Parts: sequence; C-alpha cells; structure tokens
Amino acid sequence: MNDMTLKQQLADIIENVIGTAVAHDDLLIESGLVDSMTAVDIVMAVKTHFGCKVPATEIDEHLESVDTLALFVQNNR
Repeated sequence: MNDMTLKQQLADIIENVIGTAVAHDDLLIESGLVDSMTAVDIVMAVKTHFGCKVPATEIDEHLESVDTLALFVQNNR
C-alpha cells in the first residue's frame, strides 16, 4: 500500500469517527477536532483495520495529524 492510500484510509477512519473532513496535516487534538473519547474510537478502528495498537501513553503523539498516524502505522504493522 502506498503512502497516499494509507493516509486516505486513515483520513476516512477519522472522518467517520468525528463526522467532518480532515486534511492530512490538520492538527487533530490541538485544534479540538479530536477529543479523548473520539481518540479512543480512532485508536480502536486503527487496531481493527491495520492490526497495530497505539499505546495509551502515545495517543496524543500519534494522533497529532493523519500524517503522524500514517507514519506510526507504517512502522508498526
């Protein structure tokens, strides 16, 4: 899977959870698009779709943006 396909799949997951479109470089948590409850939903969806678990202590770091989440998924599949 190429980088853009992965990012689009992750953006789709995030959009389905939060109900609004996101760009790959949007600051998800900092901007308030994602809160603690939706972050858990996103992390669970990533685990289901890609088989990699985001450690609870690293959620803020890896959910900074679609780009940072894609890098995590690429490195942890």
